[in-house]
Parts: sequence; structure tokens; C-alpha cells
Amino acid sequence: MTSSNTTISSGGTVSQQLLDTINGTSSSSTSSTGSSSSDLQTTFLKLLVTQMQNQDPTNPMDSSQMTSQLAQINTVTGISQLNTTLSSLSSQLSAGQNAQASLLIGQSVLVPGSTTTVAGGASSGFGVSLDSSVADLTVTIKNSSGQIVNTLDLGAQQAGTIPVAFRPVDSSGNTLADGTYTISAAGRSTTGATTAETTLSGAQVQSVVQQSGGGTGLLLNNGTTVDMTKVVAIL
Repeated sequence: MTSSNTTISSGGTVSQQLLDTINGTSSSSTSSTGSSSSDLQTTFLKLLVTQMQNQDPTNPMDSSQMTSQLAQINTVTGISQLNTTLSSLSSQLSAGQNAQASLLIGQSVLVPGSTTTVAGGASSGFGVSLDSSVADLTVTIKNSSGQIVNTLDLGAQQAGTIPVAFRPVDSSGNTLADGTYTISAAGRSTTGATTAETTLSGAQVQSVVQQSGGGTGLLLNNGTTVDMTKVVAIL
């Protein structure tokens, strides 16, 4: 069809743009979210008026059908407005989360991990997360070669997060060399059953970063980046 307008029945016309919109063949560029709710409503009303003007007088449009169509366009408009509102709220929440995360810069935190760092005779610390109480909790510390350098007996512990203030020495009391050490934890129940427990790495927050998925990430001084929601404790 080459004409800019198309005649319907008794002489009414519908713009080619309206027909293209109805048929989904519009060549004009649109945004990823489609036409705005206002444009969609205007297009719908033009179509409805044209349909009423050119209806068969012997078989006029059922008023219930017209009411149903109006209800449908109102629903579509409402959904479009809701999406806009939610997008705005999401941006505001993200900005608020970044502001909160900035307060953690310089703070020591516990995050899921199985290492602790020793530097200048000081340890970054670590922790253990218990799903249930244990009669005895033991933490094993190994060097980069896999050799056990120390074992800590923390005794009975209740369920929850247990921060461990570790003085970086071996089993003989000698200061550990600077480096990264591996930690593992085992809990013993009152019946004598032993289970592996979740360990937590201690680190200092250096900066706040925006992650690829849109979430807020924390850059730690051990070189790793973790999602803010992964922080188990602030020391």
C-alpha cells in the first residue's frame, strides 16, 4: 500500500501510521519499552473512533465490547506507569545502598572464605559460622604448603557467627611469616559426631564498586570483591 491514508467503508480514513501500529509493521524506530502509554492510548482511541464511525448500521458495535476494550487499554496504561515507578524506586534504592556501603570503607568485615592473611605480625582475623550449637569447635590453620601450623580449640559454641581474634603464631608460639593461610573448622556434637563448619575470612573494606549485575560490591584489601549482601559481620 503506497498511499499515506487508507479509506474504510463509507469514506472514513485511517492514517498509514495507525495501520502500521496496529499491524506491528511500523518502520519508525522505537525505544526498547515501546511507545509511551500516552501514545498508545491516543492510537487506541483513534482506532476506536474510526471503528465506530464505520460500523455496520445494521450490526452496530456491542457496548460491552467497547467497555472491554477501554478496560484493556487502561490496564496496559496502568502497567506502563507501574513499570516507570518501579524503575524510579529501583534507582533510588541503589543510590541509598551505595551510600550505606560507603560507611564500611576502612572497616573490617567477615565474609565467606577459607583464608586469613598475616602481614607485619598481625592477622586479618577470621570467623566460623555455625548452623547449630557444638560441644567443641576446632580450627585448623595451614600454610601455603598445606602443613598444619596451628590448631585452635574454641570449646563449646552456640549457633551463629563466631569471630576469632587470631594471634598469628604457630603451635610453638613463634610468629608466623607474612602470607596467606588456609583455615578449616570442625564441630563436635555431644554424641561425638564431627561435622565440617563454614569458615569466614576477615578483611578490610577499601572501596565500594558497582558490579556488572547492578549490585553493590565491596573491594577488600585481600584483592577480592564481594557482594555487599555477603557481609556476615562488621568487626
